[in-house]
Amino acid sequence: MRIRIEGSDLPGRRGGGRADALRLGNVHVGVQRKAEVVDRVAADAGGAAWSFEVTSREVDGLLDVGGPWVHGRPGARFLYLSWGAVTGGEFAMFRRAKLMFGDIPTGVLRAAHDGEGTLVGRLGLTDAAGEPVCARIRPPAITWSVE
Repeated sequence: MRIRIEGSDLPGRRGGGRADALRLGNVHVGVQRKAEVVDRVAADAGGAAWSFEVTSREVDGLLDVGGPWVHGRPGARFLYLSWGAVTGGEFAMFRRAKLMFGDIPTGVLRAAHDGEGTLVGRLGLTDAAGEPVCARIRPPAITWSVE
């Protein structure tokens, strides 16, 4: 199954209060593949997008996803968007956002599983305090569709 995550409204490279408190600069966000954060985008970019493939299968009438981009146990699978400061090529993560497969409407997830198109998640990447989004991102903060 093909997935595309599109982020808008990035918070800027300095990030918000937490990034400032940690004296972090050059903030980036990327998608987590196993333990590595890849396809990093500077937090002052006009937008961010990540595309990748996951496996999907039906188990006892329910859809389950897997692969190196997917984290969590069956029934609680999710994707991570990870925030960190880049210094000398090193990425120092300071927060993550969880995009839960369980929050995707069943019909949308099934259509993507059935090959009707790419599963697309769209979200803003700055929270109400002006900081990088973190924790579980639930609808309506993220919208899911198949395109």
